[in-house]
Amino acid sequence: MYTFYFEKLDVWQNGRKFVNDIYTVTDTFPVKEQFGITSQIRRASLSITANISEGFSRQSNKEKSRFINMAYSSSWEIINFLILSKDLKFINENQYIKLRSDIEYISNQLNSLYKKLTKDENTQN
Repeated sequence: MYTFYFEKLDVWQNGRKFVNDIYTVTDTFPVKEQFGITSQIRRASLSITANISEGFSRQSNKEKSRFINMAYSSSWEIINFLILSKDLKFINENQYIKLRSDIEYISNQLNSLYKKLTKDENTQN
């Protein structure tokens, strides 16, 4: 089986693990939140890996960076939902700290990748 380039990226691998962690944690959320925070935070976490993979199917760094930027935006959306989940007592302090730390790390990786892609694009012009 062929391994695509995006699968080799640390940020995609970290995002993939993060999706699993989010699904595990949100399984304990109230059933009434199934179409609220549970759905939103899951979709945002899925968006990170989906946008990385879709971005790396594009030919130019400009197009790649646009998808990486969307993944980065999703990471901030997740931070918002983690804060709200903690406020609503859907997650405890330890879960919050772990997930917040993980998504901040992924966010930093995405930001670095975005900067590299846009720098490379600017040097090619």
